[in-house]
Parts: sequence; C-alpha cells; structure tokens
Amino acid sequence: MKFKKSEKLYNKGLKHLVGAVNSPVRAFSSVGGNPLFIKKAKGSKITDVDGNEYVDLVLSYGPMVLGHRHKAVEKAAKKALKKGYSFGASTEAEIRLAKIVCDAFPEMDKVRFVNSGTEAVLSAVRLARAFTGKDKIIKFSGCYHGHQDSLLVAAGSGLATLSLPGSKGVPEGAVKNTLIAEYNNLESVKKHFEKHDDIAGVIIEPICGNMGVVIPQNDFLIKLKKYLETKGALLIADEVMTGFRSKFGGAQELLGVTADITCLGKVIGGGFPVGAYGARNEIMQEVAPLGGMYQAGTLSGNPIAMAGGISTLTELKRQNPYEQFNETAHILEVILLETAKKYSVDLVVNRFGSMMNPFFTKDVVTNFEEAQSSDTKKFAVFFWEMIKNGVFLPPSQFEAWFLSSAITDKDIKKVAEAVDKAMLAVSQMKD
Repeated sequence: MKFKKSEKLYNKGLKHLVGAVNSPVRAFSSVGGNPLFIKKAKGSKITDVDGNEYVDLVLSYGPMVLGHRHKAVEKAAKKALKKGYSFGASTEAEIRLAKIVCDAFPEMDKVRFVNSGTEAVLSAVRLARAFTGKDKIIKFSGCYHGHQDSLLVAAGSGLATLSLPGSKGVPEGAVKNTLIAEYNNLESVKKHFEKHDDIAGVIIEPICGNMGVVIPQNDFLIKLKKYLETKGALLIADEVMTGFRSKFGGAQELLGVTADITCLGKVIGGGFPVGAYGARNEIMQEVAPLGGMYQAGTLSGNPIAMAGGISTLTELKRQNPYEQFNETAHILEVILLETAKKYSVDLVVNRFGSMMNPFFTKDVVTNFEEAQSSDTKKFAVFFWEMIKNGVFLPPSQFEAWFLSSAITDKDIKKVAEAVDKAMLAVSQMKD
C-alpha cells in the first residue's frame, strides 16, 4: 500500500491544524508514522485518499453500528436537510427520538439532548451535584469521560496514548472535588466515603472502552450501586460508547444494575454529533427550565442529527443484530488467540457485545494498571501490518474495536488473513 497522498495532506495540515488533526488519537502518536486521511466510506469499508480500502473496525469510534451510509439513515438525513439545517427552536423529531431512547432505558423518564458525549457527561455531573447538594465526584482511573476539566485526570485512552499524566491548563481547583478509585475495586470507593461526607456520586463506564475493553468482575457494578444507595450518592453510567451496542438499550441492564443518571452519545446520532443525559423524573426536574440546574445549547436537538438518530435506532431495533455481534466477536477472538498462539505471542482478548480488543500481555486485564502492562511496541507493529493488509484499527492499544451489522463473512476472512501476517511480524520483533 502507498500512503503518499495522506502524507502530503498531513504536511499541509500542519500549517493551520494542531498536529494536522482535530483529535489527538488521530495523530498516530503511539503507533508512529503519519495519520491516514479518509476520503469515503460505505457499509463495512472505509477508503483513504490514496484509494486504499479497509475493513473498518473503528467505525468513527462507535456510532456507525449499521455500517457507513446505511440507506435508511442517509435517506432520513437528506429528507431533513431539505427542510433546514438548524432552527434554534424545538422540532417534533426531538420528541420522537426522546421517546425511543426513554423506552429503551426502563429507569429513564426524561432525556436532554446535547451535542457530544463530553457535554452529556459534564451536564450529568452538574445534575448529580444539584440533586444531592454535594460537591465531590468519584471516577475510576482509566475511564475517559470527555475533556472537561474536573474529569480530565487518570483518564486513560488518549492521555495514556500520549503518555500524559493529565492536562496542562486544568487548574488545581478544577479537580479538587474529583476523587480517583480503581475499577473493579469496591474497597477503593469505600475508602473515599470514609474520608468525605460530601460525595454526590460515582461516574463509571459500565464497560470500559478507553483503557481497552475492560469488563466488571464479580458483580462489581451491582455491589457498587447497593453501596451508593446506603450513602445517598448517585451512580452515573457513562454509556456514550456502550449505549445500544450490546443490546437495544444500555449495557447496565445486561449487567443487572440501574444507574441514577445515564449519559449517551455515538449510536443515538447515527454518525451525527449527538449526546444525551437522562434520568427518572425526580432527578430531571432539577434541569432548567423546570429547575435550577442550568444547561443550554443552540445546536442541541439539531434536526439533521435527530433524523439520523431516529432512523438509526429504528433500523437497529428492526435488525436486532446483538446475537450476531456476539457470534462475530467470538469468531474474531478465536482468530486472534489462535494466531497469537501459533506465533508464540502473548495475547489476551477482552470483549463485550460489539466491542472488543486484544492486549499484548500474558496477564488478565481488569483495570487500568493491568491494561498498561500491555506491550505497546508490539501493538504498533501489529497495527501497521493490519493497515497494510486492509484492516482499519484504532491507532492505540487503549481503544476499543467496534463491529457493525454490515460486516460480512468475506470481511472476517480478510481480517483473519491480516491477523496472521500481523502476528507473524510481531513474533519477528527483536527484543
């Protein structure tokens, strides 16, 4: 494969874009080389500016659950586009999408749409504080909840990829009310409550996707929720990544837990910029204009985004691809593990529904510290060999892979062939 046009665009982009990108992970910092520039996508495939076609396992980091440019979504977006781009006023589509989302989450009576997962989370945290009258929030190391100041500590993913302990420009006062616990370790949460009596709640990714895919162990979420109830604190589930990806609704339902506030994004916009947060009436009554917790957005509920979300969720419910997602993920897991064993490469694979990823380590991965034991140099070699053999992956060991309902048996065969060549290349690395 040749990447000359991507390289040319990268060098051109350096003049007016920061690092020639608009999101740090796109810079390929942890895998080396120049980032790829994409020209188009359709179904399960994505094509770069050099004409190289790939089976897409990034899927815009999750939202393209039906594959790219699904005909129903494209038709709905075009229809909405003809009526106007943005009104700064209410539309019927907002009500329709709100009903679909609330019906899919038994604990959710009302929802507020915003423009991104970051907005959803910062609003949910503010709401938890407003409802409880308390200030502190507990988060887990390795969980990423957007780039808001108060949660941009121990945030996994992009920060881990760039080897940054936090972020410049975040004042000490912005994080003084943020407490860090260890994922899958309830005792680390309890220790904070023993020291503080002003904890509003705990925010968590039910299935972590920003330290790689990490799954709760031994009913961790259920025990966490029960404990929080004894302390009068709220559980905030960040399902921006997991919402509608493991079932039609949230991962928390599959895990047997009900969050007090749920954050959503990605899939509910069908590829358009959308985020949302929702809860039972008692909590949502705090949000303006009903209550004193202020949050606003001119483009919130954008009619094009609402159309994309309605059509995506309607089609997703019709397809009900979740059993197939599990089967496909299992097939890919077996391919990865058996090929790694063939070439004597240490590897573990974590997966949940349509999310998965391999870790280049021989140890189980149940938290951020264990995820960081992965050999990122091996991942970098693996990544570029997969790219060269037609499979588009996230350019970071600490990002989840995603499946779409558009993936085919032919695509899986291509992935298997690429994995074989990539594992061979990893096995030939010099110590």
